[in-house]
Amino acid sequence: MRVTIADVAREAGVSKTTVSRVINFKGEVDGSTAARVREVIADLGYVPSSGAVGLARGRSRTVGLLVPSFTWPWMGEVLQGIVDTVEAADYGLLLFTCTRGAQSVERFTTQVSARAFDGLVVVEPENTLDQLTALHRAGLPIVLIDDRGHHPEFPSVVTTNHEGGASVARHLRAAGRTRPMVVTGPTHFGCVRDRLAGFRSVLPTELVVEGDFTERRGRLAVEQHLAAGTEFDSVFAHNDITAAGVLRALRAAGRRVPDDVAVVGFDDIPMAEHTEPPLTTVHQPTRQMGEAAASLLLSHLGGTAVPDGPVVLPTELVVRHSAP
Repeated sequence: MRVTIADVAREAGVSKTTVSRVINFKGEVDGSTAARVREVIADLGYVPSSGAVGLARGRSRTVGLLVPSFTWPWMGEVLQGIVDTVEAADYGLLLFTCTRGAQSVERFTTQVSARAFDGLVVVEPENTLDQLTALHRAGLPIVLIDDRGHHPEFPSVVTTNHEGGASVARHLRAAGRTRPMVVTGPTHFGCVRDRLAGFRSVLPTELVVEGDFTERRGRLAVEQHLAAGTEFDSVFAHNDITAAGVLRALRAAGRRVPDDVAVVGFDDIPMAEHTEPPLTTVHQPTRQMGEAAASLLLSHLGGTAVPDGPVVLPTELVVRHSAP
């Protein structure tokens, strides 16, 4: 039979309130009484409920994670980084997605109102900024991962998207590529604007196609420009999925990669090593991003002030056969 707080109180000759105060390190209990209670707890093998301890301290010891979808190719690595860090600190994790639009947001807001978690890590879903801002101003600690809009009000963990784009341009320029095409992600994302600006700072180009991070958009961009007779000797795709579409369209058109056209992606998801040819890409430290965001949030919950600016993790160009 499980030992209860009532058993401890009876054995120690004190009230359940006194036992609770000892468990939660309240200062209202004199030293000798606290020592006796702890001795009884050890003798009986009493294990306090983590939920009860959290409530007594005004904390759930749970962190929330809000993401657009778990189907994004790099989401698993980010999630693993968060889970490893949160569990090491003896916190639980609640996962929320916005795959059902307003209904998902409403359910998430209900959990916030119930104080089901102490703080929130966000890979910001679209159309939630107003709600997140209101929650943050109301006192909910929030950390963003790869903030799309550069909202300085929120603590965030980002990567060097500008330098990542610049590193691609330097590599292509060194290889003698002078007519690049860029297939971006949605340009209202801050990371997309940074990648494009970094690239253009080294290798200016007007041949820019706005994409949506899908394989289809990469394929269509190449097909349309080949049909129009546009000359290009390289393609910088703003994620690896788009780059896979670029490779597919070039292969279908009889263009050799990298002899005729060099191709570079961004993210370095596992698929990048297995495209044909293997994809040169910009590595993002996605697991470390999750670890850093969770650590930042846990430190904040522990009373540490958040940094004034974002936590910035470096990207790195990984050279493979698609753009040697």
